[in-house]
Amino acid sequence: QVQLVESGGGLVQAGGSLRLSCAASGRSFSSRAMGWFRQAPGKEREFVAAISRWSSDTTYYADSVKGRFTISRDNAKNTVYLQMNSLKPEDTAVYYCAVRGGRSYATAPEEYDYWGQGTQVTVSS
Repeated sequence: QVQLVESGGGLVQAGGSLRLSCAASGRSFSSRAMGWFRQAPGKEREFVAAISRWSSDTTYYADSVKGRFTISRDNAKNTVYLQMNSLKPEDTAVYYCAVRGGRSYATAPEEYDYWGQGTQVTVSS
Protein backbone atom coordinates (compact mmCIF):
# COMPACT_ATOMS: atom_id res chain seq x y z
CA GLN A 1 0.00 0.00 0.00
CA VAL A 2 1.34 3.40 -1.00
CA GLN A 3 1.72 5.92 1.78
CA LEU A 4 3.00 9.49 1.82
CA VAL A 5 3.71 11.07 5.19
CA GLU A 6 4.45 14.78 5.51
CA SER A 7 6.24 16.32 8.47
CA GLY A 8 7.93 19.56 9.44
CA GLY A 9 4.97 21.88 9.64
CA GLY A 10 4.40 24.23 12.55
CA LEU A 11 4.04 27.80 13.73
CA VAL A 12 6.63 30.35 12.63
CA GLN A 13 6.88 34.11 12.58
CA ALA A 14 6.87 36.03 9.34
CA GLY A 15 10.32 36.01 7.79
CA GLY A 16 11.15 32.64 9.30
CA SER A 17 11.84 29.28 7.69
CA LEU A 18 10.49 25.75 7.75
CA ARG A 19 11.51 22.57 5.99
CA LEU A 20 8.80 20.12 5.06
CA SER A 21 9.53 16.47 4.36
CA CYS A 22 7.43 13.87 2.59
CA ALA A 23 8.46 10.26 3.01
CA ALA A 24 7.00 7.73 0.62
CA SER A 25 6.60 4.05 1.38
CA GLY A 26 5.06 1.08 -0.34
CA ARG A 27 6.89 1.56 -3.61
CA SER A 28 9.69 3.57 -5.12
CA PHE A 29 8.91 6.94 -6.67
CA SER A 30 12.40 7.62 -7.95
CA SER A 31 11.14 7.68 -11.56
CA ARG A 32 8.07 9.84 -10.89
CA ALA A 33 7.44 13.54 -10.61
CA MET A 34 6.51 14.80 -7.17
CA GLY A 35 4.86 17.99 -6.06
CA TRP A 36 3.73 20.14 -3.18
CA PHE A 37 0.34 21.79 -2.91
CA ARG A 38 -1.35 23.84 -0.22
CA GLN A 39 -4.87 24.64 0.84
CA ALA A 40 -5.91 27.54 3.01
CA PRO A 41 -9.31 27.65 4.78
CA GLY A 42 -12.08 28.43 2.34
CA LYS A 43 -9.78 28.23 -0.67
CA GLU A 44 -9.08 25.63 -3.33
CA ARG A 45 -5.97 23.50 -3.25
CA GLU A 46 -3.21 25.29 -5.13
CA PHE A 47 0.07 24.27 -6.70
CA VAL A 48 3.26 25.27 -4.88
CA ALA A 49 6.20 23.41 -6.42
CA ALA A 50 7.07 20.28 -8.35
CA ILE A 51 10.13 18.32 -9.39
CA SER A 52 10.29 16.17 -12.48
CA ARG A 53 12.32 13.04 -12.99
CA TRP A 54 14.29 12.94 -16.22
CA SER A 55 18.05 12.74 -16.73
CA SER A 56 18.23 15.62 -14.30
CA ASP A 57 15.62 16.90 -11.91
CA THR A 58 13.79 19.98 -13.13
CA THR A 59 11.93 22.16 -10.68
CA TYR A 60 8.94 24.39 -11.17
CA TYR A 61 7.37 26.90 -8.79
CA ALA A 62 4.26 28.94 -8.41
CA ASP A 63 4.98 32.64 -8.86
CA SER A 64 3.91 33.32 -5.29
CA VAL A 65 6.75 31.23 -3.84
CA LYS A 66 9.44 31.57 -6.50
CA GLY A 67 12.73 32.68 -4.96
CA ARG A 68 11.59 31.75 -1.44
CA PHE A 69 10.81 28.02 -1.62
CA THR A 70 13.02 25.19 -2.87
CA ILE A 71 11.88 21.68 -3.71
CA SER A 72 14.35 18.81 -3.71
CA ARG A 73 14.32 15.04 -3.51
CA ASP A 74 16.44 12.21 -2.14
CA ASN A 75 15.66 9.13 -4.17
CA ALA A 76 17.67 6.86 -1.90
CA LYS A 77 15.33 7.84 0.93
CA ASN A 78 12.21 8.06 -1.27
CA THR A 79 11.70 11.52 0.19
CA VAL A 80 10.87 14.94 -1.21
CA TYR A 81 11.52 18.19 0.65
CA LEU A 82 10.22 21.73 0.57
CA GLN A 83 12.51 24.35 2.07
CA MET A 84 10.47 27.46 2.81
CA ASN A 85 12.26 30.73 3.55
CA SER A 86 11.05 34.29 4.07
CA LEU A 87 7.66 33.00 5.06
CA LYS A 88 4.67 35.31 4.90
CA PRO A 89 1.28 35.14 6.66
CA GLU A 90 -0.33 34.36 3.31
CA ASP A 91 1.70 31.12 3.19
CA THR A 92 -0.46 29.80 6.02
CA ALA A 93 -2.16 26.61 4.83
CA VAL A 94 -2.17 22.85 5.02
CA TYR A 95 0.63 21.60 2.81
CA TYR A 96 0.30 18.33 0.89
CA CYS A 97 2.82 16.31 -1.06
CA ALA A 98 1.76 14.29 -4.08
CA VAL A 99 3.17 11.85 -6.62
CA ARG A 100 2.38 11.66 -10.31
CA GLY A 101 2.20 8.64 -12.57
CA GLY A 102 4.74 10.10 -14.97
CA ARG A 103 8.12 11.79 -15.02
CA SER A 104 7.02 15.31 -15.97
CA TYR A 105 5.73 17.81 -13.46
CA ALA A 106 2.18 19.12 -13.47
CA THR A 107 0.40 21.95 -11.71
CA ALA A 108 -3.13 20.56 -11.57
CA PRO A 109 -4.03 18.44 -8.52
CA GLU A 110 -5.96 15.95 -10.67
CA GLU A 111 -2.70 15.06 -12.43
CA TYR A 112 -1.37 13.43 -9.27
CA ASP A 113 -2.12 9.88 -8.17
CA TYR A 114 -1.10 9.69 -4.52
CA TRP A 115 -1.44 12.22 -1.71
CA GLY A 116 -0.24 12.64 1.83
CA GLN A 117 -2.45 13.61 4.74
CA GLY A 118 -1.08 17.14 4.95
CA THR A 119 0.87 19.17 7.48
CA GLN A 120 -0.21 22.53 8.89
CA VAL A 121 1.97 25.59 8.35
CA THR A 122 1.00 28.75 10.23
CA VAL A 123 2.87 32.00 9.74
CA SER A 124 2.18 34.74 12.25
CA SER A 125 2.60 38.42 11.46
